[in-house]
Amino acid sequence: MSLLSFTSSSPAPSAGGPKRLFDYEVLQSIGQGAGSAIYCVSHPVTKQLYALKHVVRKTEKDERFIDQLEAEFEVGSKVNSPHLRRSIDLKVNRTLLRRPIDAALTLELFDGVSLEQHTPRELTDVVNAFIQTAQGLQSLHQLGYVHCDLKPNNILRDHATGKVKVIDLGQAAKIGAVKTRIQGTPDYMAPEQVKCLPVTVKTDVFNFGATMYFCLAGKKLPTLFNIKKGENSFLVDSKIESPRDLNPSIPEPLSNLVMECVRTNAAKRPEDMAELTRRLEIIEHTLHRDARKQAQAADTMASSRRAVHVA
Repeated sequence: MSLLSFTSSSPAPSAGGPKRLFDYEVLQSIGQGAGSAIYCVSHPVTKQLYALKHVVRKTEKDERFIDQLEAEFEVGSKVNSPHLRRSIDLKVNRTLLRRPIDAALTLELFDGVSLEQHTPRELTDVVNAFIQTAQGLQSLHQLGYVHCDLKPNNILRDHATGKVKVIDLGQAAKIGAVKTRIQGTPDYMAPEQVKCLPVTVKTDVFNFGATMYFCLAGKKLPTLFNIKKGENSFLVDSKIESPRDLNPSIPEPLSNLVMECVRTNAAKRPEDMAELTRRLEIIEHTLHRDARKQAQAADTMASSRRAVHVA
């Protein structure tokens, strides 16, 4: 299912939903986020289409979702990568006492489906999607930020073009930042996130590996957050089944790369996204080469059979 399912230039919003938000015309509801609703909207003057993430403050706890919108705008307005979703504008309604009522973050609209909803069937397409993801994250790291919440649901892919876009920068933090509370998604969270230690480029390397693990193995990686029962809880890397253990069709170099990414000790993970991109590109090249060889062998066999039949 695509993010956008309408074909008309001015479709009606879903029944009961808002018709306008912060002067934008609401065209369609396209999803739900953490404490937010996401719509496809049209700019009142230019008619340009955008995604709009809307948060309503109902209780004091909801203020953290507005804080995340502000964080996403701060980072997303700086990005300049085709593989990262840009933030366009942020508007906040406040009371006379400056308390937020609601907020709306206008974002670049991308017509794609998350890898959580649909992982490509072809392994070459999966590898290519992660090459683009790594390139997007490398661009983010060059700006001095760590994503901190990479997961299949935050990677959108346009199946028509194969283009990939990493979304949701609401938990992004400056490299080396120490968060005061555990943030992230349990099944993809690096050990240092669970322990509230400084986040680094290698935090995203772990999230990236855990995301690849899900897409290749078809199950979620056991993380320190998920197994945490007390002060002495720990993970033994060698006891975790590799993607190849779970799916023998996964090439060994790809499976090994995933397991290197999710090592508990950050120092033992791949250095950065540039290294991951290089290694994935080699794997992608090998997959294409092997596919060509298999196709050539099949053609040769088919030609031999036709020659025998004619004789």
